[in-house]
Amino acid sequence: MNCGCFRVVASRNMRTLTPLLVVAICTSWVVCKPTQEKKGRVHHNKDLSDHQHDDSQDFQYDHEAFLGKEEAKTFDQLTPEESKERLGKIVDNIDSNNDTYVTASEILAWIKFVHGRFVSEDVDKQLRLFDKNHDGSVSWAEYSNQTYSHLLGEVEFYDVVEKEKYRKMKERDERRFKHADKDGDLIATRDEFTAFLHPEEFDYMQDMIVTETIEDIDKNGDGVVDVDEYISDMYTPETDEPEPEWVKTERQQFKDHRDLNKDGKMDRTEITHWIHPQDYDHADLEAKHLIYESDKDKDDKLTKREILDNWNMFVGSQATNYGEDLTRRHDEF
Repeated sequence: MNCGCFRVVASRNMRTLTPLLVVAICTSWVVCKPTQEKKGRVHHNKDLSDHQHDDSQDFQYDHEAFLGKEEAKTFDQLTPEESKERLGKIVDNIDSNNDTYVTASEILAWIKFVHGRFVSEDVDKQLRLFDKNHDGSVSWAEYSNQTYSHLLGEVEFYDVVEKEKYRKMKERDERRFKHADKDGDLIATRDEFTAFLHPEEFDYMQDMIVTETIEDIDKNGDGVVDVDEYISDMYTPETDEPEPEWVKTERQQFKDHRDLNKDGKMDRTEITHWIHPQDYDHADLEAKHLIYESDKDKDDKLTKREILDNWNMFVGSQATNYGEDLTRRHDEF
């Protein structure tokens, strides 16, 4: 059973999610990363791992699909015994009606809770960084000064090409900030700042996500995405390297499922359908996947024993916030 990724994934090899800058802490101020370099592009991709999805062999596909290669290493922080013990405590929290069974709806609720907590904690952290006057909101001046003044202010620090890159990033961040700022006062409330940082969480930001996606993939600037642009966003071949099978498969996916009107390219409507499919709920699919893979007696619900028997799948899934919840104390839930 294949399932989608609840988190936002920019490409198969995750290149676009790698930060290009390092946060530098100085004696009096903090160097901040532009939104694009900090978050990566906001869109999902159906193919989630280079590994075959075969849970009878291993869970590498699931781990990389849910975590990315680096985050999946969190799984190795604890011994199996410690992981099982802490996972058991998490199961008690997932079982909201205390009937000793965990259903798909309870796992779905838990995944959404964990995801919501991640977003909330991230916004809290960014507010502490950018809200210089401590009024609970972030103005565009506060954000841009903190993020871009050091990048654009020193000619000798960056060459002309680098400064132009950051100038364009600032323009793009300002456009997203203004779109998130519903009342247009250039001061983002906590909710508006959340929409700026996590636009995938807000319906009114979806059009902005589509625009940014096109800008990132459309290399020739014609406003549409052809198959070569689509592939190059995921895969850069080495010299004389034969094209991998997964790339050939992805080309066929483009032809069969992305290019709906069969004109050889994706227009804005088709890109919207790709990154915002109406009938595709990542959290719901993952909850059903976890039930399907762990429900040994096929009664459509899980006992704690069934979950612990399949603990390595759960600690690598969103049910435990990519493994992070296994390192939290029980009293933190």
